[in-house]
Amino acid sequence: MTHSHDLLAQLADIDPAGALAQARATRDAATRHAQGSYEVLFSQQESDFPLAERLALAAQVAEWHGAERLRAHYAAHPTYQPLSDDARHQQARDFAQRLTVEPIAAAPSHIDALRDAGWSERGVVTLAQLVGFISFQSRLLAGLRLLQGEESGSPAHAAVAGRWHSAAQTASGQTALTAFTQAELGWEPWLAAKLLAEFSADEQAILARFGHSDSDYFRLLARNQPVLEQRTLTDKGIFYTSGGLPRAERELAATVASKINGCIYCASVHARKASQLSKDNDAVQKLLNVAPGAVLSHGQSPRWAAEIDFAASLSDTPPSVRLNQLQALRDQGLDTLALLDLIQSTAFFAWANRLMLTLGEPFLPSDAQG
Repeated sequence: MTHSHDLLAQLADIDPAGALAQARATRDAATRHAQGSYEVLFSQQESDFPLAERLALAAQVAEWHGAERLRAHYAAHPTYQPLSDDARHQQARDFAQRLTVEPIAAAPSHIDALRDAGWSERGVVTLAQLVGFISFQSRLLAGLRLLQGEESGSPAHAAVAGRWHSAAQTASGQTALTAFTQAELGWEPWLAAKLLAEFSADEQAILARFGHSDSDYFRLLARNQPVLEQRTLTDKGIFYTSGGLPRAERELAATVASKINGCIYCASVHARKASQLSKDNDAVQKLLNVAPGAVLSHGQSPRWAAEIDFAASLSDTPPSVRLNQLQALRDQGLDTLALLDLIQSTAFFAWANRLMLTLGEPFLPSDAQG
């Protein structure tokens, strides 16, 4: 059964007695916590990022992603108000558009501009989470509707690898990455992570439960811990479940999304996992080596090529995935549950990449140099 409060089931017109509803019930944690992320983001009553602003930005981001039903949902909320032309809203709109369309273009100066316009540290983190979440939600919706035979209206084209950072040093002067790698990397925030001692005992316990206590990235996102908690549970529900798509291929999808968006850090983590689980380091490295503007699936096995093509098109902005790509996956033996896993794994990294690229950058640790 789908849940009584399940926005995606409603917007995708999912038959509660059908195979897709059953697959989503099998992936109960992912289904519940995707909804939970939505509920937290649009129920918080905070003066530094009011609901009306959240709804206006959500509707705009959904429109940029070509998700008309999602846009209409946010715009129909009784609290919705269009953004004004003041500095606060203009900076938020610019930040959201960059994060939506070309997150690789983000820089520390953009966070500074938000703060100069009156955005708090928590507000900046929540804004990034909101845009990342709508990027995820819109791709989930596109994938769910595709599984029911409905293509998006976006023009069909081959999705290709995006560009990535080329600077030799990070903002703080550490050694930056200029190529994709399977090495273990560091990541430095452009907005200060919250110190562990500044969290309450209950908040520290939640960080510890998820293994987040020592991570600058997660202590930064924990400036809005309820959103982070739901996001983390969504992640676990998508990637750490049995059956369906093999885990190596879910990690492959995460790597593909990261190549589209130019996120070297995310790709390093998930390419390494895909290599370890698939025992096919050469195929994973071949994917990482694809140059900007080139098709990602070249030279891969038929099954991986079909998965890479699908994940790349779903990662496009707006998504450009097509029914013939879905059929190619079915021809490779993927059933509805495996297809749902592929869609959710890909869509989640529309969210993850946008946070990593917009709130900081990777560096090569000193012990990995030379």
